[in-house]
Amino acid sequence: MRRSALKLGISLILFVAIDAFPKRLERSVDLNEQHKLEWVCICDDLWPLSYILEIEPLITEAKFKGRVRINVTWTEGADKISLHVHPDLQISHSNVRVTRLNDVHVSDDSAEEPKAPAPVRISKTERNPKKLVIHLDQMLRRNVICEIDITYLGNITTNGTSDLFMNEYNDVNGQKHSYVATYLRLNNARKMFPSFDELQYKTKFQLILRRPKNMTALSNTPIEKSVAVPGEPEMMQDHFEQTPEMTTYQLAFVISDFESIVPTKHANTIDGQELQVRVWGRKDYVEALKDVPDKIITIVNYLQEYFNSSIKLAKLDIVAMPTYTATKASDNWGLMIFKEGELSSPLVWNMAYELTYQWIGQYITPYRWVDASENKGLNSFLASMTTMDINPDELKGKWPMNILYSLYYGYGKAFGANRRTGIIRDAKFAKIELVFRMFYYILGKEDFKTSMRHLIQSQSTTWPGVAEGRGTRSFTAIDIYNSMKYVATKSGSLPRPLTIIQIAETWIDQERLPLVTVTRNYNNSTITFSQKLYVRETQNPLNSWESSYRWNIPLVMQSRHKWNNSDYTPKAWLLKSNYEQNLNIRDIDDKDSFIVVNPEEIGLFPVNYDSHNWELLADYLQSPTFETIPTLTRAKLLHDSWNLAYADELHFKIALNMTLFLKHEKSHVVWEPFFPMIDHVGRRIEGSGVFGKFEAYLRSLLKPMYTEACESPQAGEPSWKAHLRGLARYFLCGAGYEPCISEARDQFKKWMADQEPDKGNPVANEFICPVFKWGTDDEWNFGLERVIKFPRDSPERKQSERTYLLKTLAGCAKDPAKIERLLYVAITRRADFTDADIHLIFTMLTGSSNGYTTLFKFLYDHWDTIKQRFAGSMNLWTGIVRSATGFFNTQEGYDMVSKLYAERRSEFGNAEPFVIEAMENIMREMKWSEKNLPVIDQWLTDNLVKPLVIDKDMQQYWKTALACPNREINDATAPAS
Repeated sequence: MRRSALKLGISLILFVAIDAFPKRLERSVDLNEQHKLEWVCICDDLWPLSYILEIEPLITEAKFKGRVRINVTWTEGADKISLHVHPDLQISHSNVRVTRLNDVHVSDDSAEEPKAPAPVRISKTERNPKKLVIHLDQMLRRNVICEIDITYLGNITTNGTSDLFMNEYNDVNGQKHSYVATYLRLNNARKMFPSFDELQYKTKFQLILRRPKNMTALSNTPIEKSVAVPGEPEMMQDHFEQTPEMTTYQLAFVISDFESIVPTKHANTIDGQELQVRVWGRKDYVEALKDVPDKIITIVNYLQEYFNSSIKLAKLDIVAMPTYTATKASDNWGLMIFKEGELSSPLVWNMAYELTYQWIGQYITPYRWVDASENKGLNSFLASMTTMDINPDELKGKWPMNILYSLYYGYGKAFGANRRTGIIRDAKFAKIELVFRMFYYILGKEDFKTSMRHLIQSQSTTWPGVAEGRGTRSFTAIDIYNSMKYVATKSGSLPRPLTIIQIAETWIDQERLPLVTVTRNYNNSTITFSQKLYVRETQNPLNSWESSYRWNIPLVMQSRHKWNNSDYTPKAWLLKSNYEQNLNIRDIDDKDSFIVVNPEEIGLFPVNYDSHNWELLADYLQSPTFETIPTLTRAKLLHDSWNLAYADELHFKIALNMTLFLKHEKSHVVWEPFFPMIDHVGRRIEGSGVFGKFEAYLRSLLKPMYTEACESPQAGEPSWKAHLRGLARYFLCGAGYEPCISEARDQFKKWMADQEPDKGNPVANEFICPVFKWGTDDEWNFGLERVIKFPRDSPERKQSERTYLLKTLAGCAKDPAKIERLLYVAITRRADFTDADIHLIFTMLTGSSNGYTTLFKFLYDHWDTIKQRFAGSMNLWTGIVRSATGFFNTQEGYDMVSKLYAERRSEFGNAEPFVIEAMENIMREMKWSEKNLPVIDQWLTDNLVKPLVIDKDMQQYWKTALACPNREINDATAPAS
């Protein structure tokens, strides 16, 4: 699943839609689309009433024959018809017919009698790259119904998963099998048939497919009848039941020789029907899918109860498709398509996420693609809640903290996430997901469920004032929030006049996050709350417009003496409208009791406290009863304190005190944020005299976690075990823990002893970096040789293996001589190293002081040679200058960069702004170091005076908890103290 840390960066596509029909209330905000969308408005007063679509795939020719009959009506008089048509569809003028039908809807004030069906003369047809325009000889009046009948020829896609595509797979005997399927999101339906290919055009479809007798056809609805094709004994024609009203992108079918299996459990009857579920796959893969049908039934039953609704279809077919290359499963209404590995996975989240779309996204659909952002974020949250209820261990320690931490890092950039660093589309969706989680706590579990039921029920009927069949079962982002508003109004969950929409807008529209500061007055028993923009990095003063960011923030609070895990409703609100005012309330506990604001990360914001409250928290966390503070809250307190210290918002002594309880902490959820934080802080202080003490402190905390590596991935063990094992080993190796280094080198020797080392890498990735960091020249040179001799076109070796080797060669080496050699070889032997390789080396060298210092000296000493080498590549030139100058944080580094700038000022070219920026950044980093390094040094000195012995109880705990399954645990596996 997609819960790994987000690497933030995005390109926004603004989609503005215009239509001639009454508009619903929509948000006037910049929302991301899911994909790039070619949008062309039909812009005629024309509406489809129904489709009859016939498709005959010609597999050997990679083409298909098609015929579409569309019943349409006009809302105003017109003499032309415009349809979305892709240029690939071959349509001749003679194969386009228009017939006026006798079933005419006549307005009440008209005396016109219905006319018999009659052809309508076509004066001409006109094609442009995106439309087919049919010009009629006569003006047709409003409410006239016509049938558009078009016969055409199209191409089947053979090099991807889009529109109507075809692919092959080999069975265990090597025999090839073909299949044909569709992927019509977002606007790919026009590649398969002329249509009204926009979301607002929702109508019924009748699908007719021609297929070989030895194959099976699936679509949104069951087959109504199958008939033999006259004159073609090997062919059948399947007529599917008419669909409910839906959009063109929802239409789907698969023609294949796949086999099906059914669940042993039954879907609960709801809305008077029982959903029939079948899972399909190639014959050789069906055994791997045997547990999938019952898992689907479990999730379907959960969601049916949650929404108090069926998906409104009689059946659901789910296909495991070989060689399926779409980035996302195809969640078509009643027919879903997955990659084989995704469908056979025992995990719940991905299946829950895709199944949720059967209700919110298929039964009710986004009114515009801009509404898909809220749709995706909401469904992601609902899938997480479903997973937590069905299989809580799956997300334990991963959700919501991992995605929230990534948002903190991304949105906390000094220059703004969207302008300087960018954010990928998934970051926007992740933020929306967590906003819904926040509303879940604000409303309460049952009221939030009620709001989801209200959303589906309220959008299941035709909008008032719109003719039947137009806009049915569609929702905008505002409809989601209105459903929550409906519940909040009834329950009184929000203080008046605050609304759900007002809250949502401040969180979703602003590409930043707030920092809430809590200051307790222990003399008069009051608490003061203030908010400001959260910036994690040292920076210049904020611009005035950045300083004006404000949010509507729920203040959920708990305290030592009044902790209540069943009550997470806000005690107060810090409002956007109180622009220049802080909020003051009565304290919720006495002065000897700590308070916690935003426990469980209910809101998307870190919290800072006055120093005394931090002291109370640090002291309590070291007490025997520290686990009465819930796990996620302990993780938040640790994460907030270190990030605030990193951002120079909190005294570093407090942040370090907040780590002392870790020697007794048993939850991997709490440990999870500690590793990136020690990495970030370690990079900042590396090269200083403090760093050695810092590594010693890390070894004292992490030694109990050290266990021998598993020889291979262990089936059945929770993913967090392997993850935590790997993290502990990585940081212990990086900090010079001898048992870890010895184990890594022993594993690496096996590769060096291989007579054909370029055929494969037997060493796990986790062992490579320690060897390149602490090992011998021979071991490092062996790695460099493997990069140079890596087989480029070998089907057995993935290029990602070479990339990882190159990353670790550059990023892990401590010896400047090794780094210089790598730079020399990479820059001079251009046949063995691409521009991308050299960029990667520069980037990896910025991760350590040895790396960027050596890179700087290499640039300084070989300036003329490098300038000449990179004369034809401005990106490489600016890349090396930026990487070599931009990461120092000491006076010595500043002197080195400023000297280079003074000597070569006229020679930097386009790289000059990076050098100027680097010197500004170094000055800011120097101020941070001047303030914090003495504090860190003194704290480490005071705490390292104590003997660095391993806590035997914790050692035994972690040895048991992190041991590989089925491996005997004994004292021989324990690391040396």
